[in-house]
Amino acid sequence: MRDPARTIPRAIPLALGITLAVYVAVACAVVSVLGAGGLGRAAAPLAEAVRAAGAEGLVPVVTAGAAVAALGSLLALILGVSRTTLAMARDGHLPRTLAAVHPRFRIPHHAELAVGSVVAVVAATADLRDAIGFSSFGVLVYYAIANASAWTLGSRGRVLTAVGLAGCLVLAFALPLSSVVAGCLVLAAGAAAYAVRARVSRGRS
Repeated sequence: MRDPARTIPRAIPLALGITLAVYVAVACAVVSVLGAGGLGRAAAPLAEAVRAAGAEGLVPVVTAGAAVAALGSLLALILGVSRTTLAMARDGHLPRTLAAVHPRFRIPHHAELAVGSVVAVVAATADLRDAIGFSSFGVLVYYAIANASAWTLGSRGRVLTAVGLAGCLVLAFALPLSSVVAGCLVLAAGAAAYAVRARVSRGRS
């Protein structure tokens, strides 16, 4: 915070490196215990790996840790999506009430409540595997667009943005077919609604 020009370029690769190391360590441990086939069939891979390793007493600990990690990730996503909702509401793409900012806490409380409600309904009613697949497709397309946008900023770093764009698209279309189809339909519906709204706005002007 005191010197972001120096600390942020250091923090990003450090954080990514630590995350990659943890992911690789966990993946290797789980595959070595369950095997590739067992991992693919596991409903709760980490808990089943601990159980298969003979450490039954650690299953509640691993389950609690997974729940806390999932909750932290969900909180970060909800906050991020609520800020996007705020920006879209300010631009008139969503109802204006979602652009409200709390006078004391300075947060988009209407957007956060709306996003949280949608997440709660989906989590309570939908198959979480389908929801995760659909969400993953949306996030990957989002970052693919971000990489494509970065390409227009100049020649510096274009190789990295091209690799990022290709990686996002490959991962997105490697998801289950139902997730890809649902994601494409939602994107098409959004693009159509935006085109109609833009045409109406031009007609009024």
